[in-house]
Amino acid sequence: MKKSIIFLIISLFFKLSGIAGEGMWIPMLLEQLNEKEMKAMGMNITAEDIYSINHSSLKDAIVLFGRGCTAEIISDKGLLLTNHHCGFGAIQRHSSIENDYLTDGFWAMNQDEELPNPGLTVTLMVRMEEVTNQVLEGVEPNMSEADRDEKIKENSDKIIEAFEKDSEYQAAIKPFFKGNAFYMIITETFKDVRLVGAPPSNIGKFGGDTDNWMWPRHTGDFSIFRIYTDKDGKPAEYSEDNIPYKPKYHFPISLKGVDEGDFTFVFGYPARTNEYLPSYAVEMITESGNPHKIKLRETRLDIFNKYASADPKVRIQYASKDARVANYWKKMIGESSGIERLDGIEKKQAYEAEFNEWANSSEELKKQYGNLIPAFETAYEQLEPISLATDYIAEAGLAMEIVSFARNFSGLVEMSKADEIDEEAIQQEIESLKRRTSGFFKDYYQPIDEEVMTAMLKLYDENLTPPFKPDFFNTIHSKYKNNYQDYTNYVFSKSIFDNEDALNELLDNYKPKKYKKLVKDPAYLMASEMMDFYDADIKTKRNLLNHELDSLQRIYMKAQMEMEPEKRFYPDANFTLRVTYGYVDGYHPKDAVYYKHFTTLEGIMEKEDPDIYDYVVEDRLKELYQNKDYGQYADEDGNMHVAFVASNHTTGGNSGSPVLNADGELVGVNFDRCWEGTMSDLMYDPEVCRNISIDIRYFLFIVDKFAGAGYLVEEMDLVK
Repeated sequence: MKKSIIFLIISLFFKLSGIAGEGMWIPMLLEQLNEKEMKAMGMNITAEDIYSINHSSLKDAIVLFGRGCTAEIISDKGLLLTNHHCGFGAIQRHSSIENDYLTDGFWAMNQDEELPNPGLTVTLMVRMEEVTNQVLEGVEPNMSEADRDEKIKENSDKIIEAFEKDSEYQAAIKPFFKGNAFYMIITETFKDVRLVGAPPSNIGKFGGDTDNWMWPRHTGDFSIFRIYTDKDGKPAEYSEDNIPYKPKYHFPISLKGVDEGDFTFVFGYPARTNEYLPSYAVEMITESGNPHKIKLRETRLDIFNKYASADPKVRIQYASKDARVANYWKKMIGESSGIERLDGIEKKQAYEAEFNEWANSSEELKKQYGNLIPAFETAYEQLEPISLATDYIAEAGLAMEIVSFARNFSGLVEMSKADEIDEEAIQQEIESLKRRTSGFFKDYYQPIDEEVMTAMLKLYDENLTPPFKPDFFNTIHSKYKNNYQDYTNYVFSKSIFDNEDALNELLDNYKPKKYKKLVKDPAYLMASEMMDFYDADIKTKRNLLNHELDSLQRIYMKAQMEMEPEKRFYPDANFTLRVTYGYVDGYHPKDAVYYKHFTTLEGIMEKEDPDIYDYVVEDRLKELYQNKDYGQYADEDGNMHVAFVASNHTTGGNSGSPVLNADGELVGVNFDRCWEGTMSDLMYDPEVCRNISIDIRYFLFIVDKFAGAGYLVEEMDLVK
């Protein structure tokens, strides 16, 4: 389908204006900042329809799912839709060899079959209020950063305490614009969230890590949950007596699909972006930090995959770990490549030259901002080696599972060494450690950990200088003559932390004096030496520099807004509810290549490869395709559309976010970004930054025609 002339003209205008999809906007400010533009781009509803505190609105159907995703309410019985990868942990915890819901999928055919998920919560934003003046009351320009932070915390605590004292809701205060503004976010958290449905991984994770961050995409990345409350409709812990949640609003679902040039918007919880960083920060991230972390993660992934491909049990055990490691690994590759392609560092440097000219244009400005860019340069020069050491501790040191697990026992050791022994506290800690031990060994495979340790020690040793290495490297060099495998063999032959029975026996019969057995354990010693080194040599320096940079960034943000008073600035993402909008649109990833805006079920069949797990196609799906049995979910072109891309500015946390059309109807579920545009956390490029969403009709098709769970579709409000 060719783009319409009107779409081309409008799209060109917004690209030249620098706002073609860029921006993560505060919902309560849409009316004054964005509504006019959104309507010019095609939106038919109002800002009040999106965010209102006077009546139900779209915001009342959006929740923060768990700790890191978005989900939307799609029925008046609290039915919740999010991504498969967001529900992955819950699906895995319910899975076993006998009931492999990861591989086979799970479908509750009535509410009695829905599975509870202890610890899983969803949080609904009730409203938000600006509290900048109250938070900054008593904050003086000549205060030290430590005193400033202390005063802000003191004021924030008072505001929250005063609110919560007379409210059934919870409150948190978040900084915006790098601490130049503050908003109180008022929320309600639901604690009984049950698994309703999930497709087989060959649908929900089709393409696996090979296709992750890529377009074209053919992944049915969704899972379904349901919110339950007590009989009065209030949040409550799990109980058989709980009832489905009755929301203030739930999304109608459009069967009309999307065409190129259609206006769409995403409403969700983006996690973190840094669009206003100086060039020195972008250079440190993309040319120093990312390359090292990419290599460390790639090494672990190769080891995971070698064992997982040989043993189905190991594949299940390490599925979630593999997904976590792979997700950011590929993102970093795209981010660094995107900044290089965009000449991002050079563009930042050009902007800084303009800024310096402005900052030195008067004595008053020079006094405030004249030394800002040189101060950034000095601070990042000092931070880079410290940041790299921190990365190696996190990405190599704590990647050794036996070491990171042993670290959990430090609390018990400290209690046992105390002058006055608190037996009750020790017993509570032991019970907690028993639960941790059970969870750890459920998803632990020692041969993987041994190979990972050997590889991580070698990379750590080769890439950091002596001032940035824990003490155990001295032992590796002297006693083991740089033989990382021999040192690994020693750790695993002497440690108790890879033996579940021995560890449980120790905990069952624990006496405080037995702490000496723990502190002499080689895995515990590695964890202790690594964290002691971090606390003594890295943490304080890193915190001081980051504190200084936070201050500089706050001032820099304020200065940029003063320099460009006519520009609309949006705050960086900080896990608060945001709106971003753009067009359904294909893109050119490289010379002579163009990707159209949607994919179809035919593409799944083209990718099918029975010998590659990521590309196995379910027999039932093939049958539906061969019979063209798409029901009411087919597009007007006769095909079953699977996914589409648009120029909405998204990031981590937006996984599971609703993608809405001009009428506020659900047309898709956001699940990824294209690889070429992952630098959008640092710099947005309207030419290639695209969010990837499952077409909502493919979701309905899988639920109804594939799974036979049409009763769930009957709960939903479909718009034809």
